[in-house]
Amino acid sequence: MPHPKLPVAVHVLLLRGDEVLLVRRCNTGFEDGRLSVVAGHVEPGESVTQAALREASEEVGVALSRDGLRVVGVMHRRSQEERVDFFLAYRLGSDGGEPANREPEKCSELLWANLASLPDDTIPYVRAGIENFRNGVWFQEFGWEPVWSNDAVQPTGARDARPGG
Repeated sequence: MPHPKLPVAVHVLLLRGDEVLLVRRCNTGFEDGRLSVVAGHVEPGESVTQAALREASEEVGVALSRDGLRVVGVMHRRSQEERVDFFLAYRLGSDGGEPANREPEKCSELLWANLASLPDDTIPYVRAGIENFRNGVWFQEFGWEPVWSNDAVQPTGARDARPGG
């Protein structure tokens, strides 16, 4: 049986204090009108980190340093297709520049939102990824059926990979 080939994407949490930069999608055919973070697919031959650096530059014009970028979560997600999403965080300072909308054909606005009170129209899996980051949860299966064990339904959602978690 052949191994599945899953799309891999990066989602960059650009942070300023207690806020995260959100982008309103438009004209993409996926979740248009809803809020996400800077994100995109990992291209062939590109690492997750390289993709995150590229997407931040392309979408909002910020030059991030590799040293300041850290992977804060992974999501095995099922929506229209099965995929793997990496969530990376970066604290903006004076070194990377102020974010600006560099893709107005795909993004109708940028806005800063408090990490603890995201707007209602944030894409659900993006909201889950941000909440996982806030709660120190590193891995989540999203969009899958509940797992049955010992005649009880185990919750879907975040599965804490920390010892004792």
